[in-house]
Amino acid sequence: MATRRRRADTRVRVCGPALDARQTLRVQVRRSRAACRGLAVVTMAALLAGCGYSNQPLYRESVRSVYVEMFHSKEFRRGIEFQLTEAVRKAIDRSTPYRNAPQARADTVLEGEILDWRETAVGTDPITDRAVKNVGTLSIRYRWKDVRTGKLLVDRPLTVTTSDYVRLAGEQSFDAYGLAVDQMARKVVESMETPW
Repeated sequence: MATRRRRADTRVRVCGPALDARQTLRVQVRRSRAACRGLAVVTMAALLAGCGYSNQPLYRESVRSVYVEMFHSKEFRRGIEFQLTEAVRKAIDRSTPYRNAPQARADTVLEGEILDWRETAVGTDPITDRAVKNVGTLSIRYRWKDVRTGKLLVDRPLTVTTSDYVRLAGEQSFDAYGLAVDQMARKVVESMETPW
């Protein structure tokens, strides 16, 4: 008996007339291209919408100079106000387009107060019961004001930074103190950036 092979039907029916394998492949390619185009359009729309980026300058263009008043301090430890004021002035020179100016010629004034410097023992030696690691916390408040318009540019009622030191490693309180002052100066200068 001779068997005849039936030729496999390569036609596929897709909502309309039957299509052969080549036509089906073309349809699938068209659909995938359309999906890619749609994805590209959505991606471009998201990029044009911003996604957290801005073309605005990082710092205010209307401000050219800053006068940094000596920070006030009610803290028992003296000298911290001098260090913080000097650190803020240097950070402004180093990190911003603004220049330090005398009060009479400045566009803006930065004034602040040291609220607290506190040291706390975090870890103790179990044998001697002495502090091994200490943490210093510096708290301040400050304002940055435009003297030409009287507008308050930045008002931070409380800003806190911490730094730690390990006595066994030979570090002292003034090491943490200096580090906290530098960190605080960077925070103050970062707040001078244009808000998004």
